[in-house]
Amino acid sequence: MSENNETPVVRTNELFEQRCAKIAEYRANGINPFGGPFADVEKICDIREKDIPAEEGAAGPEAIAAGRMVAKRGMGKSIFADLRDSSGKLQLFASKSEMTEDGFALFKKLDIGDIIGVKGTLFITKMGEKTLRVKEVTLLSKSMRALPEKFHGLTDVEQRYRQRYLDLIANPEVMDVFKKRSAIIREIRNFLADRGFMEVETPMLQPLAGGASANPFTTFYEALNSNVYMRIAPELYLKRLLVGGFERVFELNRSFRNEGVDRRHNPEFTMLEIYQAYSDCRGMMELIETMISTIALKVCGTTKIDHGNGKIIDLTPPFRRATYHELCKEKGGDDWFDITPAERVERGQKLGLDVNSSMSDLDVTNELYEKLVEPNNIQPTFVTRLPAQLLPLANPCPDDPNLVDVFELGINGMEIAPAYSELNDPIIQRQRFMEQFEQNKSEGDKVSDKVDEDFLTALEYGMPPAGGMGVGIDRLVIILTGAESIRDVILFPQMRNLAK
Repeated sequence: MSENNETPVVRTNELFEQRCAKIAEYRANGINPFGGPFADVEKICDIREKDIPAEEGAAGPEAIAAGRMVAKRGMGKSIFADLRDSSGKLQLFASKSEMTEDGFALFKKLDIGDIIGVKGTLFITKMGEKTLRVKEVTLLSKSMRALPEKFHGLTDVEQRYRQRYLDLIANPEVMDVFKKRSAIIREIRNFLADRGFMEVETPMLQPLAGGASANPFTTFYEALNSNVYMRIAPELYLKRLLVGGFERVFELNRSFRNEGVDRRHNPEFTMLEIYQAYSDCRGMMELIETMISTIALKVCGTTKIDHGNGKIIDLTPPFRRATYHELCKEKGGDDWFDITPAERVERGQKLGLDVNSSMSDLDVTNELYEKLVEPNNIQPTFVTRLPAQLLPLANPCPDDPNLVDVFELGINGMEIAPAYSELNDPIIQRQRFMEQFEQNKSEGDKVSDKVDEDFLTALEYGMPPAGGMGVGIDRLVIILTGAESIRDVILFPQMRNLAK
C-alpha cells in the first residue's frame, strides 16, 4: 500500500503498460504524446525573478514555461504540481474552473516524469510560494517509465553512473556539479585568452604514443595500412607549434590511457596543456596559481572549498613551495638521503612501503613519495626539483643535472598540474629518448620502443625556451566542487561491460 493507504503499489512493468495504454488513448483522441516545438519558453529561474503582487492570489505577469513534471498533488478540481527545467523548479496550479475542459482533463491525466509546456499567470500562495496559475497545457513528451524516488529509487552508485540521465533528474545537486564544470572550462578559456594564449587542436590519432609515459589504446588505420594510437598527451605536437612560431598556445583536449579505473583515474579524460615561449616553470607556477584562485572566485564565489567532514581546501595564493627531497625527508626522516640504499629499503619496509632490495634506489624513494608524500599534500603544494630520471622532457636544474626544473602541483592528495621548464636542447633530448628507448626495449614494450624522429627534427630547427604545463581538468573540477570521485565529475564515466 502507499503511504496514505489509498492506492495499491503498482509494479514497474504494470506502470509501463499503463503508460503505453495512455499513449494509445492520447493518439486516439488526436493528442500527439510526443509533440513538436513550444514557442517563447522562459527559463524558470527568470520566471521566478518576475515581480508578483504580494497580495494573496493577486494575478501577476504572464509566463510560459516548459520542463519535466517532477511532483503532483491533488486529483479533484484543483491540482498542484512541480515543474523543473535545468535552471530550477516552479510550482504549478491547475484549476478546473480556470482551464478548458479538455485542458484540465489532460493536466489531470499527466504522470510524473512527463515533459510539458504551460502558459498562465503568476501569483503567490498562502504559503508564500511563487506559483504559475495554468491556463493552457501541452504534452511535449510522454514519460513511459516511472522516475526513481529521490531517496529510495536511485541509491545504487553504479546505477547513477550508468544511467546518468536519471541521476540528473533525481538529484539537482548532481546537475549543479556539471553546470560548475561547464563554467570552470569557460572561465579557463577566458583567463588564457585574456593573457594572449591561442587555443589550438592537435591530432588525437597519432603514429607514435608520446608526450607522457602511459599505455595507449591501439587501433588500425585502414587507409594508411598502419597502427595508430589514441593520444596519451598532446605535448609533442604543441611543442612543434612553438618551433613554428606560435608563442602562447593551449589545448583543452581528450586524452586516453589504457590503464586502471579508480576514484582518480578514467581511461578517457580531459587535459589542459599550456605552453609559453620565453617562460619557465616559475612562469607556469604564477599562471596556475592565479588561474585556479581566479576561477574559484568566479565560479564558486570563494577560494575556500568545503570538502566535508571539516576539510576546507584553501586556494588562496600563494601556495606552498617545497622540494621533492624536503618532502621525502619529512616522511622518511631527515637522514633519508644520507643512509645507504639497503638502509632505505629497511626503513621503507618499516614505514609500510612495498619496497625490496631488487628495486633501484630511485624507485624506493619514489615509492615513499607516491605513498606517503603525495597523498598528504592536502593544501595546494608546489613540489619542485624532481629527479631527472622521472621526467625525460624537462630541462635540468642549472645547479644540479640530476634534478629537473619542474613542479608538480598537489591538492587534496592528487597531482593536479605538472609543469616544466621545457627541454629545448635537441642533443640532450635525443639522449634522453634513446635511454628511454633502450629501457622500453629491454622491458619488451613494443609500443613505446620507437623514437619520435620528427619531433627531434623539429627541435633541431630551434625551439624557444618555454614553460609548459598540463592540468587535469577532471581533478580540478573535483577540487572546485568538493566531489569525492572522478566519476562524479564525468558525465559518462567508463563502466565495466555488463554483457560479459
